[in-house]
Amino acid sequence: MKIEKEKILDLNKKGLESHKESFDFLSNKLSKNGCDVNTIISRLSQFQVAVPSWALGAGGTRFGRFGFYGEPTNLEQKIDDIGILHSLTQTAGAVSLHIPWDIPSDYNAIKEKADALHIKFDAVNSNTFQDQKDAPESYKYGSLSNTSKAVREQAIQHNLDVIKIGDKLGSKALTVWLADGSCFPGQNNFQTAFQNTQDSLIDIYKGLPDDWKLLVEYKPYEPNFYSTVIQDWGASLMLANGCGDKAYTLVDLGHHLPNSNIEQIVSILQLKGKLGGFHFNDSKYGDDDLTVGSIKPYALFLIFNELVYGMKNNPQNPDLAWMIDASHNVKDPLEDLIQSLEAIQEAYAKALLIDQKALKTAQLDNDVVKCQEILQGAYRTDVRPLLEKSRLDTGGALSPINVYRELNVRDTLILERGKYTVATGL
Repeated sequence: MKIEKEKILDLNKKGLESHKESFDFLSNKLSKNGCDVNTIISRLSQFQVAVPSWALGAGGTRFGRFGFYGEPTNLEQKIDDIGILHSLTQTAGAVSLHIPWDIPSDYNAIKEKADALHIKFDAVNSNTFQDQKDAPESYKYGSLSNTSKAVREQAIQHNLDVIKIGDKLGSKALTVWLADGSCFPGQNNFQTAFQNTQDSLIDIYKGLPDDWKLLVEYKPYEPNFYSTVIQDWGASLMLANGCGDKAYTLVDLGHHLPNSNIEQIVSILQLKGKLGGFHFNDSKYGDDDLTVGSIKPYALFLIFNELVYGMKNNPQNPDLAWMIDASHNVKDPLEDLIQSLEAIQEAYAKALLIDQKALKTAQLDNDVVKCQEILQGAYRTDVRPLLEKSRLDTGGALSPINVYRELNVRDTLILERGKYTVATGL
């Protein structure tokens, strides 16, 4: 299914008058406060977030999976679904493939399909957290950290194969997340596991093309509940530094212990030039993989405050890879992704409103109250008219969710694909 731009423009007509009133009011107010509204809208239009290939179907829990009708059954259909998201939001212009779940059968054809939908290929993701069919070695006791050289070599080769797949598609980064760890005290030697991981990552790093990045993800627990080899940003940073200048830390918002100060982590990594990318989601208790901004929107805003500051003041840090990493258990996956994309743009827009010069002055004066007023003044601003204007200017929908429903997109997908389809990798 492909949504024609004319249909979006036609449905936009219903809300244009209301949008214009809201936008003019907000634009005048922001301009009086010294904000360059046109620049903010331009930056929102340029901000693209990759959709992971595994997120187009219903997710699962530790105890079961409840499917959603009309799920994409192959990579071509997943690209089609991202095309739907991008046509509505104009912010989902990239896909992040998970290998081996989504290996293209015809590289030229899949590139042509993506190009036609204005979708680029973002970071590719390897998978050594589960055994693959006919693989000679098992990852039951770890992959890159395993005590067995044969297991480590198999995991290294898989990552090198993923790089080759991504290179054919135009990707420029490899994301490595490990489930390696231990469930019980004494099961692993911590130093041996870490050194094996470092040595394995170095071998993978040697296979990177010159213009690629290696993104090292971390997670404090799960699936192992006593220890995780790459358990926090410090471990990730050490491993990245041990590989070389093209290796960076990747931050997943759900991969932190409760009450971690993620915005501080982000800021320090940017200062050191080692923040490589982001996985957006939200959580209440742990790695819940909920809709972005659904639980902790203010925390997301504070993170974006640091990101905006770092993007301007830390030229030593490269351009970041932005991606959603969520699991959709009770919502239509496409509607959930639309809500996440909206929340990301909203947090970014609010951060762009912050008067960084005034904030810096207040910080130097130790004016704590003024600092809070500046931040919360931006956060309390309803920036949705700016997001709407950004979408209108690029051919998107005023209200992506409403257009999605008015066009009966899910029903059409069910008619095309059938009810009881299951997305690959789930």
